[in-house]
Amino acid sequence: MPIQHFAPPPHVKAPPLSFATRVGDLLFVSGIPGFDANGALPDGFETQFANVVVNIKRVLGEAGAGMHLVKVNVLLTRASDVAAMNALYAGAFGPPPYPARTTCVVQALPDPKMLIEIEAVASLAK
Repeated sequence: MPIQHFAPPPHVKAPPLSFATRVGDLLFVSGIPGFDANGALPDGFETQFANVVVNIKRVLGEAGAGMHLVKVNVLLTRASDVAAMNALYAGAFGPPPYPARTTCVVQALPDPKMLIEIEAVASLAK
């Protein structure tokens, strides 16, 4: 089965990875941090979360997946953001039923200003 790769947008300085890869009817979305459209990482958890959602929706749209998420992994650098993340997540990825999810609080992400990163698996099945 061939694998289709989706590269990062040209203006985004990304490590060596595909933003997403498709195999069959599944799309695997790499961890997406809260960078804005200019590639800057704003201060504030809510703003970074909103940027993550915009970026995930863009990647899903480019791949033709819509918001058919199957599994989501959320990485946070502060335990104090869990409640806010749950409230924002419900609005961004709802209504129920929600995708399966794992949420981890990690010591650090690649950039010290990163407060959140989300990776996902989406279904492209019609």
